Amino acid sequence: MLHTFVAIVEDKPGVLTRVASLFRRLNQNIVSLTVGGSERPGISRMTIVADASPTAGHRIMASLYKLENVLEVDDIGQHASVSRELALIKVAATPKTRSHIFELAEVFRARIVDLAPESLMIEITGVESKIEGLIQVLNESEDRILEISRTGRMVMRRGQHTSRVLDAMRVPATESENETTTDTEPEITEEADLPQ
Repeated sequence: MLHTFVAIVEDKPGVLTRVASLFRRLNQNIVSLTVGGSERPGISRMTIVADASPTAGHRIMASLYKLENVLEVDDIGQHASVSRELALIKVAATPKTRSHIFELAEVFRARIVDLAPESLMIEITGVESKIEGLIQVLNESEDRILEISRTGRMVMRRGQHTSRVLDAMRVPATESENETTTDTEPEITEEADLPQ
């Protein structure tokens, strides 16, 4: 079973080594690992995809929490989420095969980002199955793949806002606004004052 862990870590030397060593100690294979900056300065976001049993998934999560410089851990694979991957694929191309590759790129909603006399580079973003589909079609045709570079899975929970995000979105009320709303009471008019 594939588990997708998102670890929020301090951006310090040695953090990646500690995480990789943890998976080695637990005898678990990392399928993909993506690391990049987050919305907070000095904090990075690691997305780790590992093939492990459900019980091993809980053990991995608990062990990640114990690591130095790890602030938060979430097993996103069990929740509604958006998952994307980016791939750059360099394909050998002749003047005769270029139009075929352009058509394939259009079908898969990919882009040609580099054109050389003997090759093309395709950029494709999407779920893993979409990227695998393009690679399979290229392998089945006479187009020869020269190089592939993939980012690994990037994942974010769908519609889930943590308390930190909600706090950042709130506009703080001024003291005068707070005083006027708490001290004043609505005026009540008596029935005798109302026109009949």
